[in-house]
Amino acid sequence: MRLKTILITVAVLAVSSVAGLIAVDRLSPRVVETKAPPLAPLPALPAARTSTIVVPVSITLNAIRDVAERAAPRNFAGKAPNPMPQLLQDADINWTAARGAITAAGSQNQLGLAAPINGTLAVKGALNGNAKGAVNDVLGKLLGGKAAAQIGVNIKNFHANADIKGAIMMAARPTITPNWRVEPNLTAQVSLGDSSVAVAGMHVNVPAQVKPMIDKAVNEQLASLQQRIRNDATLEQNARREWSRMCRSIPLQGIAVQGLWLELRPTRALAAQPKVDGSAVTLTLGIEAETRVTAAQTKPDCPFPATLGIVPAEAAGVSIAVPIDTPFTEIDRILEAQLANKTFPEDGSGAVEVTVKHATVKASGDRLLIALTVNAREKKSFFGLGGDATVYIWGKPVLDSEKQTLRLANLELAVESEAAFGLLGGATRAAMPLLQQALADKAVLDLKPFASNLQRRIGAMIADYHLNEEGLRVASEIDSLRLTALAFDSTTLRVTAAADGFLNVTVTALPKL
Repeated sequence: MRLKTILITVAVLAVSSVAGLIAVDRLSPRVVETKAPPLAPLPALPAARTSTIVVPVSITLNAIRDVAERAAPRNFAGKAPNPMPQLLQDADINWTAARGAITAAGSQNQLGLAAPINGTLAVKGALNGNAKGAVNDVLGKLLGGKAAAQIGVNIKNFHANADIKGAIMMAARPTITPNWRVEPNLTAQVSLGDSSVAVAGMHVNVPAQVKPMIDKAVNEQLASLQQRIRNDATLEQNARREWSRMCRSIPLQGIAVQGLWLELRPTRALAAQPKVDGSAVTLTLGIEAETRVTAAQTKPDCPFPATLGIVPAEAAGVSIAVPIDTPFTEIDRILEAQLANKTFPEDGSGAVEVTVKHATVKASGDRLLIALTVNAREKKSFFGLGGDATVYIWGKPVLDSEKQTLRLANLELAVESEAAFGLLGGATRAAMPLLQQALADKAVLDLKPFASNLQRRIGAMIADYHLNEEGLRVASEIDSLRLTALAFDSTTLRVTAAADGFLNVTVTALPKL
């Protein structure tokens, strides 16, 4: 009887102990401490990205022709010196010329302007005494003295005219200088048809008398025009206006993280040398700007550059880089929303069930370390013992530009997680592939709403430049947005988006020079 009592007592104590252990395990599960893997240090992300706007400004040859037509004088006139002072006295040699319509042509980066000229050379005067005596002597021998005297008086004074026909041709190879000016590099040439006028039996060559005078008049006009173009500040004034207009912040409302602004801060002005073809002179102007996303509207400081950077020609277009920064604390929140309180295997099969309680993400090198605080519990054992532990999984963030998503790939357990499996039980390891697959499937950041809104906002900014008025057309559009790069530091994950489009300027009328 005493033995039976002892056995019953032992059994009761054993059951009580097991029940106590189970109760303690349920109410206060074991916590398995695992050492976190060491993290590789990372440099801080750059504060801003560089954006470029390269704008072709096409000035039609018709516009250049029209402004030249208005600026160039139509009439020329002057006096020529006496070409034969030994024969002519009181010579009055006048010439007048009128310019015809100007034509414009372009090829091989040279602009050509040409216009016909037509006019008259008028020669008035008298033969000097020596020439008159020589003529009268010859006539006296032929006709007799009385007739010679009469004729000699008649040819003492003379008045002769001749036509002037030719063309004025001007060439320009314009270049842009670093001080925001245009150097026209103008040259001109006058060509006249060969003609002459007879004066008392002597021939006066028209080009010889007139061309030096026309050359002088044309060169004076050319020098004046060249200096006006050199001193013209229109390019700089327009650039200053657009520089100030670009220096600003634009709102990015309607995205996942509210209250963000895109700051544009132009930093450098660029230009390629003009190109001339058969239809236009094209100036390629560019701006480099720093772009960043800020939590509040800013007033960036954008000093206008004193010099214009002259660079080789680049493809025209607008490419605005926008860094989309997401703090890892926000990624923690997104990850927890997807995984917290989820149990794996989700279908309830398996000897162990693993429930995710908490999730955090940290950066290390080129990978992310996901720390999952889990509760693992045996299911097949009568006791159902388990505990809490932190499991570490390495993963590499991958940007899918086509789908505009960010996900985790190359997931693998950190070796430091082995300690947790040893204490929680080897069966826990079987649930880890399911947990890793859940990370791959659910830890996805959808960037499409942000990208769509970003394209719309930047497109609205570029559309502000759209213009269609007399003499000027500006076409502008943002036609695509690409996710181009992924980077992170210890606190922030950054996806860089590039908004691409065009901004083209066509000038069909120029102001008066």
